[in-house]
Amino acid sequence: MSAPSDNPPLTSPAFSLAPTRHEIEEGSDLLPKFDQNGLMTAVAVDADSGEVLMVAFMNEEAFDKTIATGEAWYWSRSRHTLWHKGDTSHQIQTVIDMRIDCDQDCVVLRVKVAGDGGCCHTGRKSCFYRFVRQDHEGPKLVMVEQPR
Repeated sequence: MSAPSDNPPLTSPAFSLAPTRHEIEEGSDLLPKFDQNGLMTAVAVDADSGEVLMVAFMNEEAFDKTIATGEAWYWSRSRHTLWHKGDTSHQIQTVIDMRIDCDQDCVVLRVKVAGDGGCCHTGRKSCFYRFVRQDHEGPKLVMVEQPR
């Protein structure tokens, strides 16, 4: 048996490594929580209209670069690479404000989009250009008029 130590254990409140629920939900410290793949959901909305433009993911580097540059950065799950929105399409998303949810595991970016103002790889302004409608044959997708 070892002798008692004068040093408090690392699990004491003074040395807590994990933030408390209160700190996450009510505190002023930015404590982003990424999932088991190191990602966080990011929703881009038009700063003027509030229209949802796209949903993507951020890893810690994309999150930090977005804050540092004021432009949207994402993590491409299909390409496994960091992605600065607009580098090739010229649809740079300038972040007007960035809001994080109560759990700090999802972020909403209010953005102004440069170039042609689009965000979707199909050439539309928004990735959300179809409604789900139920009819007698079951659920169907109905196109929303959006020019390409």
